[in-house]
Amino acid sequence: MVLALAWVMNLSGQTVTLGTALAQTGTAFAFFSPIVGWLGVAVTGSDTSANSLFGVLQVTAAHQTGLDPVLLAAANSTGGVLGKMLSPQNLAVAAAAIGMAGSESILFRKVLGWSLGLLAAFAVIIYLQSTPVLGWMTV
Repeated sequence: MVLALAWVMNLSGQTVTLGTALAQTGTAFAFFSPIVGWLGVAVTGSDTSANSLFGVLQVTAAHQTGLDPVLLAAANSTGGVLGKMLSPQNLAVAAAAIGMAGSESILFRKVLGWSLGLLAAFAVIIYLQSTPVLGWMTV
């Protein structure tokens, strides 16, 4: 369903419109870029789905702000990996694997801080990669 939604949104121009709107944040979007991927994967449970859904958005915002589109596309995936631990199906599988079925909320509370902390750290690194400070890290 998410991939179908991504096709509809991409072909109808909705993701381009969202990317243009988010580009209004200017170069600060480099900080917010992994957060978009994090939200996408936390909700869909799939990095592939989130990349299909928000990839065009990231590239559009990059072109509008003068940022590197490859950096923002990679930031979407980076944020997605950090959101994967919060996705409902991952929590259900993890709870079942350790014999805690029905205790997904306990696992969620334990991983939420790690997910948000790592997201904040990577958001700062990605922002710095969009500037001359760490711009040398990207090719």
